[in-house]
Amino acid sequence: MNNNPNPRLEFFLARIGQNMSGSISPFGSWLNGTIREAAYGRLVADFTIREEMTNPAGVLHGGAGTAILDDLIGAMVYSLGREYAYTSVNLTIDFLHAARVGEVVTATAEVIREGKNIIHCEGRILASTGKIIAKCATNLIQTSVKIGL
Repeated sequence: MNNNPNPRLEFFLARIGQNMSGSISPFGSWLNGTIREAAYGRLVADFTIREEMTNPAGVLHGGAGTAILDDLIGAMVYSLGREYAYTSVNLTIDFLHAARVGEVVTATAEVIREGKNIIHCEGRILASTGKIIAKCATNLIQTSVKIGL
């Protein structure tokens, strides 16, 4: 892993405590998390569970939980400062606890192994009580799309 700052990581560091409504990801803007921590290979954000993020039982929809983790992991990989964009190859998720409307959950995205073409990451969503709501593992692969700093 690289500990040198880069403009993309600096972008997230400058937004700690701010919401992600201005994210470069339109879906990330809709999710509208608040960045709590940014470091090379790690991004943490809080999300308020809104009614449109729930299933008929009134708890966080599995798709919305997956989206939170996938989008946060994507933002974290973007912050690594690589020359090319990365995209998910797979994402395996376990749902372990419920989150209800109005609850604030904390999502964490971390690099586990950073290879030349494949980056393996893990993510977690925790309730304010510390209970694990969901956890995932994912692999992202380098694309041929160059991205600017």
